[in-house]
Amino acid sequence: MEVSADAVTEKSFDEYHLYMLPRPVTLRDQETKQIEFARAEGVQSARLFIFDAQGHESVRPMFGAEPILAPDYETGANKKVAVILEFKNSEGNKLGLPLPKGRWRFYRRDSDQQLEFTGENEIDHTAKDETLRVFTGNAFDLVGERKRTNFAVNNPKRTAEESSEIKLRNHKKEAVEIRVVEHLSRWSSWEITAKSDAFTKKDAQTIEFLVPLKADEERAVTYTVRYVNLPSPPL
Repeated sequence: MEVSADAVTEKSFDEYHLYMLPRPVTLRDQETKQIEFARAEGVQSARLFIFDAQGHESVRPMFGAEPILAPDYETGANKKVAVILEFKNSEGNKLGLPLPKGRWRFYRRDSDQQLEFTGENEIDHTAKDETLRVFTGNAFDLVGERKRTNFAVNNPKRTAEESSEIKLRNHKKEAVEIRVVEHLSRWSSWEITAKSDAFTKKDAQTIEFLVPLKADEERAVTYTVRYVNLPSPPL
């Protein structure tokens, strides 16, 4: 890590980390100043493209006592593909410090070796050797679009079946991989009965597809989920 001689220093104390400035800082009345705590060059990161039709930072509903059977429930209107930087806070990756909550700015070198600003966001307090995922903006040349193609409830079998289609368009000049995140929020018990692509179950109500796209390619991901063991309808 390349740190200047007047860098902020850090030490552990009880369950806290103390950050000490190398010199006094003068604040005038009503004035605010920003202080750079750390700077690192050559940090290796993975750039992830994530499409979530409900929005990358939206609040997910929790399961309730009753299933959600409204036909038009949360189709998802977001069409933007989020750009996420993932990197490890380790010494081997030019970091390895207890990182305080604050704003980070990211730069990359272009073809002329000039540093160009690529995004910024805030991180939470992060311990050494933990992995961070930081949302830095939305991809300009990637588009996603989701629609529900079928929904039906079978009361005698206590099931509900929903089919969805997610279209992805890559307008870049190079191939990319987009992670499609789908939230199965209608009920706690479900099974995937049909799918166009392999998926990974991330948690009790989330699945993720990894979809490769060539330059200027459009692809569609389809799947059907069956919600099972629904409560019996009232008589």
